[in-house]
Amino acid sequence: MNTSSMNPCCYELRFQPLVPNGEVLAFPCDAEGHVDMDGLSERDRREYLYARAMMGREMAMPAVRVRIGH
Repeated sequence: MNTSSMNPCCYELRFQPLVPNGEVLAFPCDAEGHVDMDGLSERDRREYLYARAMMGREMAMPAVRVRIGH
């Protein structure tokens, strides 16, 4: 097991908006982009599901990035 990929504090899954004035949405994840939905707040869980549902319409495909200030 690769322990660096299991550390969600160091990475985020980032959704860029495709619409003008859209909000960037980012969620803690592992190095492969897996988000622990049980670890999200209710609001973050709703936003995550929204971002996934809106990929290609309002949100771009997400990218895994190293979190700044983790």
